Amino acid sequence: MEFPSQLLYAQDQALLAVMIFVIMLGMGASLTPDDFRAVARSPRGVFIGFLSQFGLMPLIALGLSIVLGLHPAFAIALILIGCLPGGTTSNMFTYFSRGSVALSISMTTASTVVALFMMPILLTLYTGRFTAQISETMRAAGAETDFVIPTGNIISSLVLVLVPVILGMILRKKSPGWAKTAEDTAGFVAIMVILYLLLTAFIRHGSLFLQTPIQVYIATIGLGMAGFFFGYWFSRLLGMYPLFQRAISLETGIQNGPVSFAIILLSFNQPVQSQMLWLAILYSTFIVMTSSVITLYFRRKGRFDWDIYKNTQIHNRLFGKKFVTNYPEGFLPHRLKTDPSQGTSPVQKRE
Repeated sequence: MEFPSQLLYAQDQALLAVMIFVIMLGMGASLTPDDFRAVARSPRGVFIGFLSQFGLMPLIALGLSIVLGLHPAFAIALILIGCLPGGTTSNMFTYFSRGSVALSISMTTASTVVALFMMPILLTLYTGRFTAQISETMRAAGAETDFVIPTGNIISSLVLVLVPVILGMILRKKSPGWAKTAEDTAGFVAIMVILYLLLTAFIRHGSLFLQTPIQVYIATIGLGMAGFFFGYWFSRLLGMYPLFQRAISLETGIQNGPVSFAIILLSFNQPVQSQMLWLAILYSTFIVMTSSVITLYFRRKGRFDWDIYKNTQIHNRLFGKKFVTNYPEGFLPHRLKTDPSQGTSPVQKRE
């Protein structure tokens, strides 16, 4: 597969940098100190999400890369995406799917911080065979150095994209109104970034779509779908309530695509950069489509337990936080009997 010497031009990269800044600013504007305290108070859901995010997803990406026989650069990009934290897009889809937005935001917060040291470890652990293949190709072409994963650059990239997150948190404290605007804009901008990259790539390099092996399409679609599936069933097997199952499923399957663009552009050189960036663009495109389908399914399936959750919240506001709603015998399905509120607040948990 022949790639252009540069997939994105200088003006594209500058615009992309601005868009990533807006997205991460919006993510920070959605966070409060209470979100961090919620992680400490109720860590079970976040811990299950952590295992899904940094345990299952990198292994799924590695498995797909090996089974599908991906080109080493594509394989490294897929594993990198599998190691990424969640983002504001997953929070948005969780809201529409009637999942626990509080858990989704907590998972996003925790995974973004933890990614600083987990990503370099996982990439070093899982990409060895692929970096060796690239090194062998480079030596055959006369290069005197081996290809290595630039872990230092990746950490620097993650720190860099965390700066607007911190600025967003400051904005929320100083000006809640503007913070709400930034938060509402972030998810929309994320989709615009993906559409822009896809459109420019199609206009300038339309032949890439035909040249791209079918295995790459399967990998980019399969990674997200596998994340949805395993995140949902893993949390269900561990006894999480449906409200949280949906949040963990979406948070696991939807990785922070815009951050992958930043890491690839700041950390890797040509020709590997263009190959990795192309896979990241395809993943980000298909994840919006598959997330929409999964969200519609979750929204329909979760209507009953969401109504129960909101009903109990109203009862708690009217009659106090310790009030327990008693439903008629046989009204609640088995999965909701032990905790009809499925509360996101510790005071709503039924002992």
